[in-house]
Amino acid sequence: MTISTQDKRRRFRALHESGLLVLPNPWDIGGAKRLERLGAQAIASSSAAFAWSNGLEDFEVGRDALLAHLRELAASTNLPLNADFENGFADEPKQVAENVRLAIDTGIAGLSIEDRQGNELYELDLAVARIQAAKQAIRSSGEDVLLVGRSEGILIGALDLEQTIARLQAFAQAGADVVYAPGLRELDDITHVVQALAPTPVNVLLIHSGLNVPDLAAIGVRRVSTGSQLALATWNCFEQASLQLLEQGHLPPTQAHRRWS
Repeated sequence: MTISTQDKRRRFRALHESGLLVLPNPWDIGGAKRLERLGAQAIASSSAAFAWSNGLEDFEVGRDALLAHLRELAASTNLPLNADFENGFADEPKQVAENVRLAIDTGIAGLSIEDRQGNELYELDLAVARIQAAKQAIRSSGEDVLLVGRSEGILIGALDLEQTIARLQAFAQAGADVVYAPGLRELDDITHVVQALAPTPVNVLLIHSGLNVPDLAAIGVRRVSTGSQLALATWNCFEQASLQLLEQGHLPPTQAHRRWS
């Protein structure tokens, strides 16, 4: 049975109200369908993973191509989809709002807006205005789409923890339903962020083996995503198998292909 876009959006919001949501990031229809069959409750796109699948690097995919990708992913599954919408594909708040309206039309249940262009962070006032504009676009649409305020300062080495918390608090006050600072690696730091932002849900990027879902749930994290990590794992396996073929003349042993009914 196909679930309506409105039902997906209601379900997505409900998944943030308690417990911890694990949000894997596929980059094509096959991955989305497999995750649904494996029991995922929701999925998120990954701009980097999608770019790699098209022979590009992260941030090289244009707005219209990404919108088409989001529309395709959203239509392929009954799972709610959160969009990695980079910086909204614009600097100025007015254009961010217009692009958010276009993203809403693709059928997504949520989207994130980053506070950087390239390797430079937006000044805080502008970063907040961009979140406000995105929120207003959602409200004007009449659709129940979650807004994720995302600060890249730790990831690119531009901000410390306290500066990042201040940004996330400003984004929450500006209307973000969820906040996200990729690059956090220590449980103590993540605990500090969760406590400082409560009751706003915090998303954590599960970027290395030192972090795990049970520990993050225990400190109050409400959402965990994988970013480009699933794509990296897949491409690593692809390259290893390809090198074995090209250099040794054979493929590594593999398990039989799983048939999906």
